[in-house]
Amino acid sequence: MHPTGARRPTAREDVPVTNPTDNAPFVLDPKTLSDTDWRQRLSAAEYQVLRQGGTERAFTGKYTDTETEGVYTCRACGAELFTSNEKFHSHCGWPSFYAPLAGDRVRYIEDNSFGMRRVEVRCAACDGHLGHVFEGEGYDTPTDQRYCINSISLTLRPADSTPEA
Repeated sequence: MHPTGARRPTAREDVPVTNPTDNAPFVLDPKTLSDTDWRQRLSAAEYQVLRQGGTERAFTGKYTDTETEGVYTCRACGAELFTSNEKFHSHCGWPSFYAPLAGDRVRYIEDNSFGMRRVEVRCAACDGHLGHVFEGEGYDTPTDQRYCINSISLTLRPADSTPEA
């Protein structure tokens, strides 16, 4: 049950909620959205990265050097993915995290493009492309992993912001 006593909709129902990016109506199960729906909800640059697996240029993203405390959510669906506690400066040109918020928040796909082995990271809720994860690079982090994430795939919800009702 929802805190107000109303029945909480399930993820399978086509019930509109608010998209955190533009407050447009949004369905609860983003995996059911068509390509046309995604094009309407995302900017051209967001669509190119999140839906087509593109990459924003290094050192151009909004969150590359951000130190604001908070939670990083998926720009496409609003799922909570990373926190500022796991963010670190890797000087690679994209925001870097050493772990996701929880293991089930992201999914992994082996990526052998461009003559190298990489592991693609996608949002588990909407299948949006986030970036890649690398291991064994010698960073002084608890996991020795670097989640190299496109800023344009994220929205930062600062810790000092009041949650909306």
